[in-house]
Amino acid sequence: MWPVQVLNKDMKLSEADTKAKLIDPVLHQRGWTEDLIRREETDCGIDIIEGRPKRRERGRTDYLLRVRVNISTQPIAIALIEAKKRNEPPHKGLEQAKKYARLNHVPFVYSSNGHLFVEYDQLRGLTSEPRPIQEFPTPLELRQRYEGEIGFSLDGENAKPLLVPYPGGEASRRYYQDAAIRAVLEKIAKGEKRNLLFIATGSGKTFIAVHILKKIADAGQLRRALFLCDRDELRTQGLSAFQNIFGSDAAPVSTSNPQKNARILIATYQTLNVAGENEDAKFLMENYPKNYFSHIIIDECHRSAWGKWSIVLKRNPDAIQIGLTATPRSWEGGLEEERKEDEEITANNIRYFGEPVYEYDLSQGIEDGYLPACEIIRRATDLDERGVTREDIERLGLKNAITGEPLMVAEAKERHEAPSFEVAIQLPDRVKAWCKDLFEMFIQTEGPHQKTVIFCVRDTHADDVLRK
Repeated sequence: MWPVQVLNKDMKLSEADTKAKLIDPVLHQRGWTEDLIRREETDCGIDIIEGRPKRRERGRTDYLLRVRVNISTQPIAIALIEAKKRNEPPHKGLEQAKKYARLNHVPFVYSSNGHLFVEYDQLRGLTSEPRPIQEFPTPLELRQRYEGEIGFSLDGENAKPLLVPYPGGEASRRYYQDAAIRAVLEKIAKGEKRNLLFIATGSGKTFIAVHILKKIADAGQLRRALFLCDRDELRTQGLSAFQNIFGSDAAPVSTSNPQKNARILIATYQTLNVAGENEDAKFLMENYPKNYFSHIIIDECHRSAWGKWSIVLKRNPDAIQIGLTATPRSWEGGLEEERKEDEEITANNIRYFGEPVYEYDLSQGIEDGYLPACEIIRRATDLDERGVTREDIERLGLKNAITGEPLMVAEAKERHEAPSFEVAIQLPDRVKAWCKDLFEMFIQTEGPHQKTVIFCVRDTHADDVLRK
């Protein structure tokens, strides 16, 4: 017979010891086997301190609890536990856990010191009183509560996409990508057709789009899908990502080839004749009848004003429709006119799609280490400091940016300040000087994993920067 070991309650335990000696044994006793527990890790975030990058330790979720329908299906995350030291109150980690739960998109949130635990039910907004850790819910109990509150059974036909494993295994995805995918598939399973995702630029919106459709396709619920973007570069990027998973079943749409044989079509607004308010959508209407698509994903749905491409959605009212955007809910700075335009596009997106089912913003991406840390290095040209006068314009010359035709200097304002540069007036030499300065900084600070996000005031400015 093995000797009985008694743990001295006065003995101080670190957080790691609390997990190993107090929480882990009880979770295993309650049926949470290791295949149902995932400890999510983020990349190493970077802090900029006195101009020098310093890597932080990896972020880590203590316990992400999942349920599995059978051995071959994808486990579904439904709960999260934040562990604290045994000599701390059980609820101490609850607020921190709520943030992690939102980022991991799970409804049940727990904080525990190894003796007691506290639960927060996000769907009901209720916080429990402390309870003994030995009473922690079993996988079956939490699954039943999850199904009851979410409104569908994991054994049902509409839940099948949620259960499809990732083709490259779970190492191929990041935690927030899995959370976004589950958020969309849960809403679809409840019978809701419109979904909006706010995902920061550079965080892998295309990966999310590809795997949403892959899971739906493998569940036998995909007829035809359209991935719609606003420029050729995004179409090329999207095509590569989709063909990597779907092979020849994904194809680009061009004016010479509408590609009706493939199940996944990748197109631009321009190809479908829906890029401008004055365009007639002729290509779209001639080649794709009403309700031709069962699923539509609008990439970068903030980049084109609402109404220019909404005809695609209106012609497919029965389709599952997903909008992807990197635009924040609100932003500061810039011209009031552009700020109002951005707010209007965001409002229209929310009015049509509803509140976002999941959000992952730039600051979180930086904190997690997946997006580059921002260090503000201020630069200014002489034009930024003193502005551009009518005398400057007369000396440099003025022409129409669209037609190239010369314009009368008298038509220009007396003075343009920096906020109107590349908005009301384009200054090619200034853009070239900025790009040269930026390139020199890249050379000085280059590294094998360096990434850069360049913010421009509008699309024409971004195009000029790209050409330089």
